[in-house]
Amino acid sequence: MAMLKVVEIGNQVLSLVAQPVGEVTKEHKLLANDLVETMYGTPGSVGIAAPQVGVSVSLFVLDVSGHKKTNTCHGLIVLFNPEVISASNPVVIREGCMSVPHLTGDVRRASEVVVRGLGIDGKVITIESDAFEARGLLHEIDHLAGKLFIDRIDGPHALYKRKRYL
Repeated sequence: MAMLKVVEIGNQVLSLVAQPVGEVTKEHKLLANDLVETMYGTPGSVGIAAPQVGVSVSLFVLDVSGHKKTNTCHGLIVLFNPEVISASNPVVIREGCMSVPHLTGDVRRASEVVVRGLGIDGKVITIESDAFEARGLLHEIDHLAGKLFIDRIDGPHALYKRKRYL
């Protein structure tokens, strides 16, 4: 496992739609493990998607365990080819991102979601979540669609200088 370098806003890979995974291979599992190490090794991080390390593959990892805004928590989530099955009850909350290190923004996202994808074992899994974990799932899925949180804000008035840097 290795800590990977996170690419920042302006890098073209962040605006690409990530390539779906046909079958979860040994190489995909190694990338997932490296993403986990990078996430846990970055203070304040609760998730990271493959495009954030320059790899256009439909994969992200997420773990909101212990975060003060967490309600539902599935522990470590590794998800390939995720798709949103349902999303409801949108709320506006401040978000940040490792790929946009100097800014945060007020983003409207669903607070209840059902997401389906392939787990690390290649089997289909469905995750029902709410609150902070739901927001994290949607944030990471956005990365796989070539979107950053700043693409979802209502305008410049909803963007702020980050007070604490990752």
